[in-house]
Amino acid sequence: MSRPHTGTEPDPWRAPVIVAQIPDTGLYRELEASAAERQAMAELAGLREILSAKASFDVVPKSGGRYQVTGHVRARIGQTCVVTLDPIENEIEEEVDLMFAPEAEARRLADLIEEGQDDEEPPEVADPPEAIVGGIIDLGRLATDALFLAIDPYPRKPGAVFEAEVTAPDPEDHPFAALKALQDEKKGR
Repeated sequence: MSRPHTGTEPDPWRAPVIVAQIPDTGLYRELEASAAERQAMAELAGLREILSAKASFDVVPKSGGRYQVTGHVRARIGQTCVVTLDPIENEIEEEVDLMFAPEAEARRLADLIEEGQDDEEPPEVADPPEAIVGGIIDLGRLATDALFLAIDPYPRKPGAVFEAEVTAPDPEDHPFAALKALQDEKKGR
């Protein structure tokens, strides 16, 4: 069962990009988690193992100090089937498309969106941008979060079906069986 990454644990997969060093044309990064990073992520997510974890991202500067991050995360994870308890492997492929903004602007936009939620029937509102913390966008953290969100919390082996054991009810096994026995005993005197 996966647990959301709360931010209180250390980030197992780090790939910081300093926004001041991103060229005007943007940058492209390919990442691959090491064995130690995959093991730490598996422990954090409650998985049996993470066999591979790769990501590729384009980071493009936008106006107002914002950055658009697009790409995808691919992973092969080892889980346990919830029906048979057999070990299984699952492929994860998750698209990423996020906007990052300086912390103050991200907070301000989040507050504006929250204020707009007071309406009875709110219109479809875009998510606020993610905050650029300390002048850094951590692509490893972004990849980890995307991977964790894509994990199936109830993985099943192909063809595995949960079938409850069906037994015919015993006519003498019901809540009033003891009262009936007393009544029958009284009649038998």
